[in-house]
Amino acid sequence: MDEFAQNIYTNLYYVPKGRVITYGQLAKLAGFPNHSRHVGKILSKLPKETQLPWYRVVNAQGKISLQGERFERQKQLLEEENILIKDNGSVSNFKQVVML
Repeated sequence: MDEFAQNIYTNLYYVPKGRVITYGQLAKLAGFPNHSRHVGKILSKLPKETQLPWYRVVNAQGKISLQGERFERQKQLLEEENILIKDNGSVSNFKQVVML
């Protein structure tokens, strides 16, 4: 596994329950600012049974970027952590974004 991916996984692991982080914030924490799109690519390759909280990652506007069934799954997992999601996929209170 390359350094970038390992740093993404490590930082993602520490995003607390009930909080979200943006792709850009996660890239920056991993030491690779301006690589937010790469974060999405790495997360898309996680196995379904992963224990990493991939669903706590949202876009810079505070919205879920996924669509269809994946959107619904991410929304469900966030709501299970008491994060309210509007119909358009945005985090109801974007101040919930974690700043690690």
